[in-house]
Amino acid sequence: MWKVSLLVTTYNVKENLKITLASIEEQDYPSLEVVIVDGQSDDGTLDVIHAFAKKHQDPPCTVRWVSEPDEGLYDAMNKACRMCTGDIVSVCNDRLCAPDSVSKLVRAIEQGGEGCIGAHADLVYVEGERVVRKWHMGEGRLADGWLPGHPTMFLKREIYENYGLYDTSYRCSADYEFMVRFLKDERNRLAYVPEVLVVMFYGGISNAGLRNYMVSFWEGYLGLKRNGVPHPLLISVKRTVLVLKQFGH
Repeated sequence: MWKVSLLVTTYNVKENLKITLASIEEQDYPSLEVVIVDGQSDDGTLDVIHAFAKKHQDPPCTVRWVSEPDEGLYDAMNKACRMCTGDIVSVCNDRLCAPDSVSKLVRAIEQGGEGCIGAHADLVYVEGERVVRKWHMGEGRLADGWLPGHPTMFLKREIYENYGLYDTSYRCSADYEFMVRFLKDERNRLAYVPEVLVVMFYGGISNAGLRNYMVSFWEGYLGLKRNGVPHPLLISVKRTVLVLKQFGH
């Protein structure tokens, strides 16, 4: 059985962290490792982490965590990657919306066949109780502007080992560039679970306002260009069109 590492990065997000950890506790998957990297929060987040870690010291769910200064979200994500010991890795800073979310994604990888390096699913962005955006990307090609929802993505550990971690020179789009790195090779396939399995808290660094979105667009273009993907500007425009359609559902 594959061990799954769920990577949680935090900085003064006590209330959201409670939701995230509660959704992890509900999972029915029998081999979970939760890796929490905190940036020295001072809002009570550490109390939440302490309580969760004390509660989960033995399988099926174990916890590893650290609280120390970092250089931002992507630096924290890289720290968590280095700390984890799972066979499958996923960044989990939002809410898993079904008790079998992890199980379904792992099963999809197991059944994915040759070339399957991970799995992804649909997600929705919420602001409070209001759904702001629905991410139903399905299956597609990088050349068409398609990319999976990073918060839903479960990857075999070997992808991080072979392709490297998140490039911290990107302000908003290191996750996008990371996915481009391995998905530009069409031999690498992601299995797709056609269900909403993750609820994402709206307002992440690539979603917070027009200015940040423009930075995200530019960095996405750079990520494509630096990885040698043909027609990076056209792909970026296609990607923008797909994103805009998600707001209309």
